[in-house]
Amino acid sequence: MADAPILLTDDPAPHVRRITLNRPAKRNALSNALRAEIFAALEAGDADPDVRVMIIRGAGSCFSSGYDLAGVGELPWHTAGNQGQWARHVVDGCFRVWDLAKPVIAQVHGWCLAGGSELAVACDLVYVAEDAQIGYPAVRTMSPPDNHYHVWLMGMRAAMEQMLTGDSIDGNEAVRLGFANRAYPLADLEPAVLAMAERIAKVDPELAQLNKRLVHRQMEVMGMRQGIRAGTDLHALGWSTKASREYMARLREGVTAALSERDGKFDDYRTGPKT
Repeated sequence: MADAPILLTDDPAPHVRRITLNRPAKRNALSNALRAEIFAALEAGDADPDVRVMIIRGAGSCFSSGYDLAGVGELPWHTAGNQGQWARHVVDGCFRVWDLAKPVIAQVHGWCLAGGSELAVACDLVYVAEDAQIGYPAVRTMSPPDNHYHVWLMGMRAAMEQMLTGDSIDGNEAVRLGFANRAYPLADLEPAVLAMAERIAKVDPELAQLNKRLVHRQMEVMGMRQGIRAGTDLHALGWSTKASREYMARLREGVTAALSERDGKFDDYRTGPKT
């Protein structure tokens, strides 16, 4: 039996392209092979004159548990090498989504962690299930985030709490803090997202492109793009700490054990109550 495709695309309504991460057994962990296919699908949709809006969602129990720590493979596009390369290339990916002409919607359910949250915030709109769990647990043991969106979306106090604990927030809290637009019961999430996509598709695509660009330009004038880029240097510095080097050595010995060690003292994620 042939391996299942790791990415699925369909057109569930006129002018709407939907992209589904399809590694449910791996909780849609973001290998670089999957990330390459995501960006190829986004760019194909952006070039398709019949597509006016795109949706990204995850198959199975969650949106995405984050980057595939068991082996991500080669980077999906060239980014200057050496210290900080990973974070710079993650941030570059976010900006690639921002700079697409077509609006992109994230449909988030279940776990949306670390790299999964970075994929979601790269999208122009984010709609979440009320019981989704969004967090960045890697700050506990590895480094600051690759893409430090937290202050820009959530403000100083909420971002500081996220950075100092690595705790997750649910969908309702994500809306309250500014990570997401709206939260819905899980059963209502998909039809609500599709209805919003169909509503956006009613706007002339050339005008929609300008409207999307306007919002990003205002954030850029306030320094968002430069601030996120600056965060990549601190991310790189994080990997040089003694605690991070020791933890990464244990991670190479066994991903599951290392993640359980990370979360055990907090009693969440892998070791806490199941959502």
